[in-house]
Amino acid sequence: MSTITAKDFKEIVLGRRSVKNYDPAVKISREEMTEILAEATTAPSSINMQPWRFVVIDTPEGKAKLAELAMYNTNQVNTSAAVIAVFGDMKCIENADEIYGKSVELGYMPEDVKEKLVASFKPMYENLPEQNMRDIVLIDASLVSMQLMLVARAHGYDTNPIGGYDKQRIAEAFGLEKERYVPIMLISIGKAATEGRPSYRLPVEAVTTWK
Repeated sequence: MSTITAKDFKEIVLGRRSVKNYDPAVKISREEMTEILAEATTAPSSINMQPWRFVVIDTPEGKAKLAELAMYNTNQVNTSAAVIAVFGDMKCIENADEIYGKSVELGYMPEDVKEKLVASFKPMYENLPEQNMRDIVLIDASLVSMQLMLVARAHGYDTNPIGGYDKQRIAEAFGLEKERYVPIMLISIGKAATEGRPSYRLPVEAVTTWK
């Protein structure tokens, strides 16, 4: 197993750019894409409900459908190896018993702790107002999205987070229940044909208060 050094990690973080033009000849196998997604899904989530859901759009048919919804972002869709549509599952609590049951099976927690935790938060999640639940899945799915982009860079690929697309139509366009799955962002992934430009960031002093 290779060791990632602090220098390597710094290069991954500081070298990430939003790339809008990819080499269309570069493809990503579904085996490697699965590995990238698996590594991304180690991101944290509220009570470990992992509300993120992915649609990997890598076929000509899928890309043609997405291009109709992607507004001014069609170049990323057309040239990338794939576009990952990230959604948040508003009913993620339905997976609580599986997630916590598997945690017991794997020895991550004892059965009595699992029962106590699930009994305490499951009714609360099931009765949360819609906006509160939406806030939770937006935060959690955004966390996994950022981690996905860093993981992709560690695998040698470039990405671009995309917010400009038809959010009203995208879930149903790809076979998801519109009321359940909240669109978070699109992430194009591939090998840059044109390097992303560096961007100015406000100094830490301008965005931080010390108390």
